[in-house]
Amino acid sequence: MLDNILAGPILRRLSTTQLVLWWVSPQPCRGRFQCYVDDNVVIDVALDKNSVSEYRVGAKAVIHLLDIEIDLPIDTYIEYDLLLDTERGTEVLAESIPHLMYEGRSRPSFIIQPQTTNILHGSCRNPHAACDDSLLAGDTMISNALNDSEARPSLLMMSGDQIYADHVAAPTLYAIHQVIDLLGLNDESFDGCELKTADELHQLNEQYYYRHDYLPTTELGAPWYRKNAKQDIFTSVYAHNHLISFAEVMAMYLMVWSPSLWSKVSLSGYDVPSAFEKMHKGERDAITGFIDGLPQVQRLLAHIPTYMIFDDHDVTDDWNLTALWEQAAYENPFSKRIIGNMMMGYWLCQGWGNDPSQFDSDFMGIANSYNGLPNKENHDSFIDKVLQFAKWHFTLDTYPKVVVVDSRTRRWRSEQDLAHPSGLMDWEAMCELQQELIGEDAILLVSPAPIFGVKIIETIQRIATTCGKPLAVDAENWMAHPGSASTILNIFRHPKTPQHFVILSGDVHYSFVYDIELRFREHSPKIWQVTSSGIKNMFPEPLIGCLDHLNRWLYGSYSPLNFFTKRRSMKVKGRNVVNGGHRRLVSKSGLGYLELNSDGSPRLICDIHNDGTTTEFIESNEEMMP
Repeated sequence: MLDNILAGPILRRLSTTQLVLWWVSPQPCRGRFQCYVDDNVVIDVALDKNSVSEYRVGAKAVIHLLDIEIDLPIDTYIEYDLLLDTERGTEVLAESIPHLMYEGRSRPSFIIQPQTTNILHGSCRNPHAACDDSLLAGDTMISNALNDSEARPSLLMMSGDQIYADHVAAPTLYAIHQVIDLLGLNDESFDGCELKTADELHQLNEQYYYRHDYLPTTELGAPWYRKNAKQDIFTSVYAHNHLISFAEVMAMYLMVWSPSLWSKVSLSGYDVPSAFEKMHKGERDAITGFIDGLPQVQRLLAHIPTYMIFDDHDVTDDWNLTALWEQAAYENPFSKRIIGNMMMGYWLCQGWGNDPSQFDSDFMGIANSYNGLPNKENHDSFIDKVLQFAKWHFTLDTYPKVVVVDSRTRRWRSEQDLAHPSGLMDWEAMCELQQELIGEDAILLVSPAPIFGVKIIETIQRIATTCGKPLAVDAENWMAHPGSASTILNIFRHPKTPQHFVILSGDVHYSFVYDIELRFREHSPKIWQVTSSGIKNMFPEPLIGCLDHLNRWLYGSYSPLNFFTKRRSMKVKGRNVVNGGHRRLVSKSGLGYLELNSDGSPRLICDIHNDGTTTEFIESNEEMMP
């Protein structure tokens, strides 16, 4: 028997006037949503078409998005509940999901905090990475500050790679296929592929570790795509279990945010090729540990406003990295379908809840056509819509104002060479960004990739690009494209730039912090590049230590390279790690934690870890090359 709630509830957008809650159930839910202050009901809303949008993705899988207006006190401990009508009568969340409650509490809770004083942030959560899931550290922090409006984090910002569609463990893919059968998730037909339907794909006996044999290829000629030779469009080195169908994407989301369905499936029952036996054992062990932590993850997401933006692995590695890649991917019907399926899943499980008002009647009309009749025509129309959509970015009207950018779908394509990296945002998107900043004293800017990155790594990427192989080293950084680099730096130099400017980033699988000031300008704005990555992923050691050492040696304040090549209009200082010697790059999995002063400047910048330790970044006097 399936649980009343398969995934969620996840608290999404929360302000003084709006509350958005997301969850998935086997069937449309009826009942009530209530909020309580001191055990008194202050909101009582029926779960009907006026308050909840429903989206069916399978015979036994319906996404619910509750979006209501509220008028509740700020900085106040508020509890909420879903009272669901079931065959056994009305069930509250404490009965449906007992582990959702913290000790001594009978309901989940939230605190509305218009003044953002402390936040959790991070990216890159790979279920089978051989490290801890640091969302558990966030759960512990909430538990210790449950009714403290100053100590309890204001929000959780997940800045990319919430799922790894292109790097899936075989035990996970096998479990996904069982979930598809269990829930009757939507089937689909394929063009440009020897497989005719998703159901045919899911039933293949010898697909595990050999998915890349079914992925599309291109014959476009370029230094990277060798002339007259077939090349993979999906370039991830781990594409041997790449997600393909819409049903696989939806099952993945249900399984990374909730333990509910894992108890209904098995991790074994398929043949493991001898070449992959060692890898398989490591994946099995990591997945088992990941599952054990999911009750705490589900609890965390129910108790903190959670916002999300995509990066590459939410869709596929090297997504839109070059114009040539885009040409190859979107002209092939099968690869376009795969990318579209990932974006449909992103909208339903991530993007929709960030700001439901972004999706107008035209978007919702096309989306709901597929909802009502999931045939090929409506599926193709929905994919066309999500691929053309240009409002994935969003803002939060808190103080400081939070501005979340889309650095994946509005690229500034290289005019020099289609095979060169595209800029992370085009001119129009940059102009819109600047308008969001004007008139603000302080800004929290969320950019999935660091704007100010590690110079030695960016240099390696530049060399690879020069050699015609940008995809080989993920050569995507803000400085890789002259137009976007110049424009973003000019935004920082603009006279109306906010006085305090904190940039939150992830993507790179290591953490670091830079303090940045403008030279030759009185009352220069203060800029902080705060990078926390990954939540459950790590850059390999000892390589990251070697790169850290080389970066300080080649681009430190006394280096000739720094003297001849630095941007003289900016002064960049890398922060040291407490008790870390000269270390500035940290690869240990962790969740970023940031405390802000009343003026929006950082008071504390650190990563928190499951073992109870913290990695704190403190100011350094040594200038580095930006």
